[in-house]
Amino acid sequence: MYAVVDVKDKQFKVQEGDTLYVPYHSDADADQELTLDRVLLVSDGDGEVTLGTPTVEEASVTARVQEHVKGDKVIVFKKKRRKRYRVKRGHRQQYTQIAIESLNVNGSSAASSTEEETDASGQEDDDTADAVPDAEPTEA
Repeated sequence: MYAVVDVKDKQFKVQEGDTLYVPYHSDADADQELTLDRVLLVSDGDGEVTLGTPTVEEASVTARVQEHVKGDKVIVFKKKRRKRYRVKRGHRQQYTQIAIESLNVNGSSAASSTEEETDASGQEDDDTADAVPDAEPTEA
């Protein structure tokens, strides 16, 4: 089971147990739990996909903040030839490292939703067995 979440206008595909580097959350401390409510897509392992408009109702992702880190240094070098103009500046983007703990779909966690799906699939098979197949079209 996986989901696509929107974290500060960036989209990430997440599964339980994943570790991600998301844009910096200044208000989150280390070992604090975050709830990501903007779930754009949810898919179970069987290929059934739920697409939100724009978000999936009652779906959320629970994550835990591990630490705040800095990315690789980016060098910004400006030069105008024959003008004695050179400027060298660097920048390190800040990120928050989070670990995905659980995917909650329709108010329940991923583990309980898979149990419900197996029960529902057993009931659906009984309903489809009782249905009468459509008659084949006859040629005129």
